[in-house]
Amino acid sequence: MICTLCPLSKSRKKAVPGEGDPNARVMLIGEAPGSSEDLKGRPFVGAAGKFLKTLLSGIGLSREEVFICNIVKCRPPRNRPPRPLEVQTCAPYLERQMEIIKPKLLVTLGNCSTAYIFSRAHLPFTGITAVRGKFGRVILHDVQMTLFPTFHPAAALYSAKYREQIIADFKLLKEELETSGTV
Repeated sequence: MICTLCPLSKSRKKAVPGEGDPNARVMLIGEAPGSSEDLKGRPFVGAAGKFLKTLLSGIGLSREEVFICNIVKCRPPRNRPPRPLEVQTCAPYLERQMEIIKPKLLVTLGNCSTAYIFSRAHLPFTGITAVRGKFGRVILHDVQMTLFPTFHPAAALYSAKYREQIIADFKLLKEELETSGTV
């Protein structure tokens, strides 16, 4: 991916467009690449990625069976949250990914990705803690999807409370996958 549309392109080592099954029924969307991702050009390969892999394994999925990406495709300096202009500039890439993949289940990881998807679906959003662990139905790109917001795996690395909550959310996710036959 060679993009120079925003200032993040000047400081990145590698763009991180996303990876996984292009026909995945489950798509996970994070915030932005971290330092490990920036070096390898792959999403969720650092400590948060290891925890995400454990969470996926716990619900019977592998990284290869889902599609994993971020709102922005380049690492913001010092791991700061993406700025609105950066999200706006990168959004067409994410939109195209959703359009092609047509996931049945969209899992947003953290405040940034959840805020973006809620805005796209014209849903009110006050913060991740208010909506995490709750399923909703949205239509994006003429496809009905189940939306499931949860905390970003990185938050669980810094807070035992968030860790417990994301584990509980993934248990709910497993139940939804089993009852809906999504995977």
